[in-house]
Amino acid sequence: FCACHLATGDMLRAAVTSGSSLGREAKQIMDAGGLVSDEIMVNMIKDNLENNKECSNGFILDGFPRTVVQAQKLDEMLEAGNRGLDHAVELKIDDALLVARITGRLVHPASGRSYHRVFSPPKHNMKDDVTGEPLVQRSDDNADTLVKRLATYHKQTAPVAAYYKQRGILKQTDAAQSPTAVWNSLLAIFSGQA
Repeated sequence: FCACHLATGDMLRAAVTSGSSLGREAKQIMDAGGLVSDEIMVNMIKDNLENNKECSNGFILDGFPRTVVQAQKLDEMLEAGNRGLDHAVELKIDDALLVARITGRLVHPASGRSYHRVFSPPKHNMKDDVTGEPLVQRSDDNADTLVKRLATYHKQTAPVAAYYKQRGILKQTDAAQSPTAVWNSLLAIFSGQA
C-alpha cells in the first residue's frame, strides 16, 4: 500500500522544527506547559493531506484521534474536503500483555531500530545489532506510567471505537498475535478482505 503514515507526535515535532505558523503556535503552547488544541492537530493533518505527495493515495493516522471530540473534528475536516475514512482499526490486546511488551522495549536512538528484552532481544545485551551502540529504554516505558496511560485510554480513547463502530467503519484485530499475523490482518482490512 502506498499510504502515508501520519503519527501526530512526529508531525507536531516536525512542525515545530520547521518553524511553520502552526509549528510556532504549537511551540508557544507547549513551552507554556499546555496541550496543543484539537484544532491545531486537525489542521496539521489537513496540511499533510493537502501538501504531502505521499498522502495522495491514502493515509494512516497513528495516535489520533484519541477522543470522540477529536474524531468528530477529524470527520468534519475530511468531509469538508470531500474525503472520509475507509476504516478505523482497533488493535485489541490485554492490558497485562501490553505492559509486558512495552516495558521490555529497547530502542537504538540514532536509527529507531527497536528490540525487546524477551520477544526480540539484541544479539548482545543492550547493544544495537548493526552498530554495537547502546540501546535505551524510553523513560515512559515503565509499568507505573503505562497503568496511568491505560486508564486514560479506557476512559477517553476506548469510546472512539464505539463512535467508529456506529459509523460502520470499525475493524478490530487481535494484537496479541505475532507481528506477522497482525500485519496480515491489517493487510486484509486495507484490501477489503476482512
